[in-house]
Amino acid sequence: MSFNPLEHRGIPLEEQIRNWSELDVAPIDPDLGDPYTKCRVLTLNSVEIQSIKCSHEFTRHCGDPEVRQHLSLVRYIEQQQQKVVAWLLPGQASVLETTIGHEQTAVDLTAWVARMEPDPYLKQTFEFGVLEDFDHLYRYANLYDLIEHRAAEKIVDGVTEVMPGRPTPMHHRHPYDNVRKPYDRNTVDPRSRLHALTILAAEEQVMTYYMETGPHFMEPIARQLYQEISMVEEEHVTHYETLLDPAETWWERLVLQEYNECYLYYSFMLTETDPRLKAIWELHLNMEVEHLRLACELMRRHDDRDPHSLLPAELPEPVTFEPQKAYLRELLATQLDLTTLGTGYVREAHERFERMQARVNGAEKPPSERVVQEHTALYGSDYRFETEGTHPVERLREVPKERR
Repeated sequence: MSFNPLEHRGIPLEEQIRNWSELDVAPIDPDLGDPYTKCRVLTLNSVEIQSIKCSHEFTRHCGDPEVRQHLSLVRYIEQQQQKVVAWLLPGQASVLETTIGHEQTAVDLTAWVARMEPDPYLKQTFEFGVLEDFDHLYRYANLYDLIEHRAAEKIVDGVTEVMPGRPTPMHHRHPYDNVRKPYDRNTVDPRSRLHALTILAAEEQVMTYYMETGPHFMEPIARQLYQEISMVEEEHVTHYETLLDPAETWWERLVLQEYNECYLYYSFMLTETDPRLKAIWELHLNMEVEHLRLACELMRRHDDRDPHSLLPAELPEPVTFEPQKAYLRELLATQLDLTTLGTGYVREAHERFERMQARVNGAEKPPSERVVQEHTALYGSDYRFETEGTHPVERLREVPKERR
């Protein structure tokens, strides 16, 4: 069933403001229901936060009082939406449990986007990034078992495997080599713009979460691992944000942001298995449809452009959280040794990469290696959760027998 949000009117803005009791939603139960429900919550929270940040930045670059008032009103409503979405997260979850949820979200969402991406260069960019998120999931799973003595397989619930990806120590590249080629706003497929916005939002939220929560751990290995992976997330945000065409106007960005929110709420409304959350996604979709309509009016008035010129005729195929095991194993077998040079990808370690490796990693093992080493010293093996036989890369040893 096709859906074009440009053909609809949503809830009038003044009717979208909710009272405290309407915002006071009960959190999801992490032990019941669809394991991807939490991934949908984390994704929508990231996209709402990104929308709020973009609106604030637009306000700082806009001198029109009426536009500023409009942005302020919509932003207030977006803040209420974010509170509802974020407050669905289970309060009893530890920082590490939420971290593993973030990495599972990054892995399966980015893998889905890479599979659907029509542009070969952008597809490669998503494929490159997902193998690093995959390894972060593995490192945090070892930390989770090491300090909380619990298995990450209970969180990923069997739909996402936990095993080594591109080794985290190899993620530390010179900042020059994290800058990608932007797409061309005049020729890019509209799906590519939505893909880039979605993954950028998710990665920026992960970066911020690790920056803020890492120092709160008492265990040295936890503090050190969050510090290391947080630096990689800085690389990832640069990796994805530089895909956006810097020539896009603020009006384009506003319309694209609102359209992407419609796209994601619509997608998750269709695929959500929890009726209570499905109703929330539908309500927020009806709000976002109106935000989009008004953003389009602003674009016509101030940018003298028709929003239909940059948007698809209808929403693309719905974003779907689903197991990506076979696809990820294929990438592991074919792209594990890639690194970046300038805006491209190469298999050979080059001089700038090697200098950065020596400077950052030094002579000692980095935290991402030591957390696996400490887990092995305590339990006799690293922590992995594989469901389809042994790891596809022969140089990586076989998965140990499950301990629980």
